[in-house]
Amino acid sequence: MKILCAYNANIDAIYKVNGLQMSSFAQDYGEEISARLQKPPGSISSITDFFAGLFLCMQNGTGAEWMVRDEDVFQWLKSSFLESSFMRMGGNMGIMANVLSELGASRVIPNIPNPSPLQMSFLSDRAIYVPDEGSLKRSSDIHNSEPSAYAHEMIHFVFDFSKGDNFFLNGKDMSVPRENRFIATYDPLNFELHIDEEFSKYALSNIRDIDGALIAGYHMLRETYPDGSGYEGKLRRSLEQLRAWKDRNSKLHIHAELGHFSSAGIASAVFSGLASLVDSIGINEDELAMLAGMYNIDSSGILEMDALSIIRASTVLCESFGIRRILIHTREFVISVSPTSAYESVKTFEALHFGVKCAAAFACTGKLADRNTLLAVASGIDESEPGRMQMAKLEDNIPIQYRENGIIGEYHGYSVCAVPTRLCIHPVSTVGLGDTVSSAIFLRELELGS
Repeated sequence: MKILCAYNANIDAIYKVNGLQMSSFAQDYGEEISARLQKPPGSISSITDFFAGLFLCMQNGTGAEWMVRDEDVFQWLKSSFLESSFMRMGGNMGIMANVLSELGASRVIPNIPNPSPLQMSFLSDRAIYVPDEGSLKRSSDIHNSEPSAYAHEMIHFVFDFSKGDNFFLNGKDMSVPRENRFIATYDPLNFELHIDEEFSKYALSNIRDIDGALIAGYHMLRETYPDGSGYEGKLRRSLEQLRAWKDRNSKLHIHAELGHFSSAGIASAVFSGLASLVDSIGINEDELAMLAGMYNIDSSGILEMDALSIIRASTVLCESFGIRRILIHTREFVISVSPTSAYESVKTFEALHFGVKCAAAFACTGKLADRNTLLAVASGIDESEPGRMQMAKLEDNIPIQYRENGIIGEYHGYSVCAVPTRLCIHPVSTVGLGDTVSSAIFLRELELGS
C-alpha cells in the first residue's frame, strides 16, 4: 500500500510527571494557578498558565494540548524539563507515518515541515520515502549525524502522569484519577499547517498511484498569526489540496484525524470543511463531546465513556454532515459508525481488532515493531473490563448482527462496529495511542479492500 501522510510532524519530549515534584515547582504560583483553574485559558502565555493546564488535566484525569504563545515560556520549559525527557517522533502525522511503515505499508510519503537531522532521525527506515527534488529518497539517505540546536527544533513537551499520583495545590492534597497526558506545544511551522513544496508537487503528480492518505494537524491552527492573517487561508489551502487529490483519484481513501482545538470556531470550520471530502474522521471522547456541544447534540454520557451515548452523538453528526464514517477511540473501547453494508462492517470489525492490538503492544513496550511481533505481545494483554461491560450494554440496547470480543450492530440505519481495547497495566507511554489505533485500522482496511 502506498500512503500519503500530512501535515504535522515534530519531536516529542516525554516527561514522566512526579506530582510532589510538580507541586514544589508550582508553589510560588499557587493563588494565580487557582484563579486560572476557575477560568482555564486554553493556551499558555505564562508559567502560571502551564501549571494551570497541567494540574487541570491531573485533577480530572483528562488529556489536552495547549499551545505555548510565548517563546520565553518555551525556553523555560526546555531549561526545566528537556534534559530529563525522552525524545521521539511526535505529531499525529509523524507518528502515523512511522506506524504505517513498521506495520508493512510498501511506501509511506510524509510531509515533513522541518526536515532537520534530529527530526529525520526519528523517522522509520522501513518504508518511509521523502520527496526531494522531484524524486523520493529514503529517510536514512537524508538523515545525517550532524548535531542540531534544540532552539531550531519543533519540540512538544508531553507531560505523562499516572493514576494515583498525588499533588498539592493551595494546601489541598489531590490524587490523579487515571493516567493521561498534558501537552505544551510551541511550534510555529505546524501552527500554520505548513505544506512542504516538494511533498505537494510529488503528491499531485503521483496521486493516481496512491492508495490512501492520512491527514492530521488541523487542531494546531490559530485564530490569528503574527503577520495579522487568520487560519482561514491555511485551512482553505489544505482543503483545495485534498479536492485536487480526489479529482485525480476518486478511489483514494482519506482519513482525517482530529485533535484538541483551541477554539470552537476553528473546530467547526475544520470539521465542516473535511466532512464532505474525507472518507473517515477519527476522534476521541473529549473531541466528540466538544463537537456535540458545538452543534447542540446531546453530549451526556460521552465523557463517562458510555458507548450508546457515543454512538447516538456520532450518528447525528454523520447524518447532519454527510460523513462517511466516524471512528471514536477511547481508553476502554473503539467504535466505528458508518452507513455501510454488513459485508463492509465485517472487514471494519477485523480492522478494529487489529488496531487495538497494535496500540496495546505499543503501550506496553514503547516501541513499534513488525505486525507479527506486535500481535504476539498483544495476545498476552487483557481486554478492558469496562470496555467489555459496554459491549454487553450495547447488546441489550441495539440490534446485534455479530458478537465475538465486540459487536457488529445497527443503530438508526447506521452500522456500528465496537471492540474493547486491550489495556497494559503499566504502560511505557500513553502518547500516540490514538494515532496508532487509527493508522493501524486504516492500513488494515486498505489491505482488506474497504
